[in-house]
Amino acid sequence: MPRSRPQVKGVILAGGSGTRLHPLTRITNKHLLPVYDRPMVNWAIEGLVAAGINDIMLVSGGTHAGEFFRLLGNGHAHGIDRLFYAYQERAGGIAEALALAERFVDRDRVVVMLADNIFEYSLATAVANFARQEHGARVVLTKVAERSHLRHLGVPEFDGSGALTRIIEKPKRPPSTFAVTGIYFYDESVWDVIPTLHPSGRGELEITDVNNWYVSNGTMEYDVIEGFWGDAGESIDAYYAVNDFVRQHGANKPAHG
Repeated sequence: MPRSRPQVKGVILAGGSGTRLHPLTRITNKHLLPVYDRPMVNWAIEGLVAAGINDIMLVSGGTHAGEFFRLLGNGHAHGIDRLFYAYQERAGGIAEALALAERFVDRDRVVVMLADNIFEYSLATAVANFARQEHGARVVLTKVAERSHLRHLGVPEFDGSGALTRIIEKPKRPPSTFAVTGIYFYDESVWDVIPTLHPSGRGELEITDVNNWYVSNGTMEYDVIEGFWGDAGESIDAYYAVNDFVRQHGANKPAHG
């Protein structure tokens, strides 16, 4: 009997070479570096579990991938019902890493989170909104005050009604003051989109191309989060800024109201 509404599973991406955090990452995966009082990846796990995501796959790679199993085990101590692992043999981009989770997701819906993204407030509202969404994809946006910072991020463009018209990666002239954070929601169509992608100029399958496919099909929706968002893997300065914020204010807190 077909399911009326697929469940939402979680995929945490914790691969990459971490070159922007050298030399801190010469002897470990960046997602195992501490953010305040725990490894960075623990914040991503806490964020998904607190939002009701209990079936999770963690994708990693490189010589330190086994350390995640030592840290997390079967995931039960972290509130995960079922924790699976996948190994990415080379740094081929976010979309390629996501492709490794296809059999795990098994045509259910999926929320994909980059493990170096830290949110002040809970993602529960975005997860609930996606669960109610009939089909398509969803991204989480944040307001960015510094225009120079937007030139290093994925920036959405909107039409007069507020609908997304495209997402531009690292724009020289940002079309809005919002950025796309590292958490993405997809229906089963994502598995048909990824095989059609071509590597970008840096040799990777870009998640922005996946997102723009949904935008072009009119099935991309979005939420704008309140509070702090930080990419702890963006640079050494960003890593310490995230540490300072979490130490003072915490993360994954219940949203206002």
